[in-house]
Amino acid sequence: MYVCVCQAVTDSQIREAMCEGVCSMRELRQRLGVASECGRCSRCALSILRGQQLAISANPPQPAVAFA
Repeated sequence: MYVCVCQAVTDSQIREAMCEGVCSMRELRQRLGVASECGRCSRCALSILRGQQLAISANPPQPAVAFA
């Protein structure tokens, strides 16, 4: 789904950016241009950001186990 029409940014792109380390609206704006034009997408983008952060904190990635 398109979140930011001005920059053609989708919810999938926001989630992908978060997997690459983005963790704030400022970083989303710098990386993808979200909320840098009209700003109408900022609430939706923030909602996706927070939802993804909650999902990650509820299910933290497990460390890889090395087999000898």
